[in-house]
Amino acid sequence: MTDRMDILVFGAHADDAEIGMGGTIAKHVQAGFKVAVCDLTCSELSSNGTVERRKKEAEEASRILGLAERSNLGLPDRGIFVCQEHIEAVAMEIRRLRPRIVFAPYSLDRHPDHVLCGQIVTEAVFNAKLRRLRPDIDSVAVEAVYYYYINDVAEPDLMIDISDCYETKQRSLLAYESQFESPVGREDVVWTPLNQGYLERVEARDRVLGMKRQVAYAEGFATKVPYLTSLLL
Repeated sequence: MTDRMDILVFGAHADDAEIGMGGTIAKHVQAGFKVAVCDLTCSELSSNGTVERRKKEAEEASRILGLAERSNLGLPDRGIFVCQEHIEAVAMEIRRLRPRIVFAPYSLDRHPDHVLCGQIVTEAVFNAKLRRLRPDIDSVAVEAVYYYYINDVAEPDLMIDISDCYETKQRSLLAYESQFESPVGREDVVWTPLNQGYLERVEARDRVLGMKRQVAYAEGFATKVPYLTSLLL
């Protein structure tokens, strides 16, 4: 049986998790927690890069972050839907890795796959705990679900100070060269939002969030239920 993960992060594509919460992943890994990432698709419809190249980039990013595991469900790029087949695939991954906490993309985003990924994960977290659903695989109830921002940002319910590991986040993003390299002078690379100053915008976003609590960098998260703590001090 696979060792239980402390955190399981879902993304529609490789690089989603790094963009939205690479610092939070790095911080928890450095603190000794087991963190896994599951990409739903192989990003086969990406304007730049190939499936094989993006796989290697994801492996490098995973090494930089120190992930305990990275998996890919092989669902169709731009073909994921809130349907029973895809919900079950994610629910069974939750059961396999048995995480304490699950992260998924926020419900508002310019990319439809990010939105659908978050909706699928929400459904799957619920199904994963139903003991009479696929009773051949032990059910699991996660402790909390948080939603991270990729392209669009809302007022966060929770922020994590990632100032001390921001360099690690940046290096994990730079591993995805095919997505961020300039098309200037290249015939095999096309212009996309990702290669037009996108990384600088991600850093600016993380700086602005950090300003809310006077730290250098922070990543924000949304929750569907209030964040709970036992003490304020």
